[in-house]
Amino acid sequence: MFRKTIFWAHLISGVTAGLVIFMMSLTGVLITYERQIENIFARSDYIPADQQRPISKSISKLIEISQYGNSDFTPDSVVFTNHSGAPVNLRQGRNNNALLNPYSGVEMQVGSEGLENFFSAVTGWHRWFNATGDNRTAARAITGACNLIFLFLILSGIYLWLPKIWRWVMFKIRLKLYAHPPSGKARDFNWHHVFGIWCAIPLFFIVATATVFNYSWANTLVYQAYGEEVPQRNRPPVNQLENDDAGNNILANSNYLILDELFQSARMLTEQSLGNWQTISIALPDSNADQVVFAINQSLGGQPQKQYTLSLDRTSGEQLSLTGLSDANPGQRARIIIRFLHTGEVLGLWGQTLAGLVSLASLLMVWSGLALAYRRLIRPLFT
Repeated sequence: MFRKTIFWAHLISGVTAGLVIFMMSLTGVLITYERQIENIFARSDYIPADQQRPISKSISKLIEISQYGNSDFTPDSVVFTNHSGAPVNLRQGRNNNALLNPYSGVEMQVGSEGLENFFSAVTGWHRWFNATGDNRTAARAITGACNLIFLFLILSGIYLWLPKIWRWVMFKIRLKLYAHPPSGKARDFNWHHVFGIWCAIPLFFIVATATVFNYSWANTLVYQAYGEEVPQRNRPPVNQLENDDAGNNILANSNYLILDELFQSARMLTEQSLGNWQTISIALPDSNADQVVFAINQSLGGQPQKQYTLSLDRTSGEQLSLTGLSDANPGQRARIIIRFLHTGEVLGLWGQTLAGLVSLASLLMVWSGLALAYRRLIRPLFT
């Protein structure tokens, strides 16, 4: 009786959320290698070697140039990429930025706008049907609920996969794909069971971590598991750039090293302590700040264990601290890992590939599950 109850709950849940799960799995496949693909297209637009110069413009000059004709643009960070032809990225918040040629200050168009729009739309569909405005809240509630249903389907599916008679031959039937299934029903049954069990463990982590993004109670549980409070997110104040007598923006008084000198110190210390790096981001300090903070990334962005924070004394350029993921509180560390465990990026390219393959297998599970449900529930009505 218990098994029958679980079966019908599994079937009804699958039919209810199947199409949304299919959509989330499909979009998950499409954005598997988003960072790598965008990076390839961006590199194709980097400054050619014959146009590069031995001296770049200063950071303060680039900031000044970025504000020509756009006085409302007040960058709060400057990002350098470890490639001589890469633009300097001046960022204001998460979505407002200016990519400048480090030698001339001319704005650069890097990457494919169409590709960026494609990935943005796919990500929007993955999270909330690409809805906007007030509709986004309702859409996110639907995808969040369907994700919870998906988690139930995984757990109940593992139970239902177990044969009633525990013999090796029964397990073998559920572990191996049929080379020549006798019928469409047999094929769908075989696919549903085989792909389901082989993907169950990685799929569980992918779906469970998404729950943390969708629900505050799940996010709170992560921190409570380590006896910690959920940290409050306070938006940092926008840096107010002072002007000199000529009206040029400055970021330091005479007692401080200029940002270019501090960046060179940070670069040297990074290469000495950590080795290679992908990007170094400077958080532009307030005029009276005694230290400058640098965010160092040794990956394309999806591996938190390769991200560090370096603080330098603004007067001497000496290192004050160098911290990484291992220095974070256990709850915060777990929450950061969960963010990138969902995409598999925490395990590098192999983890992304595994996440993509599991999402692809989910499409087959949804398809075969709905086909089996159709044969059981709908087809008998017409025979």
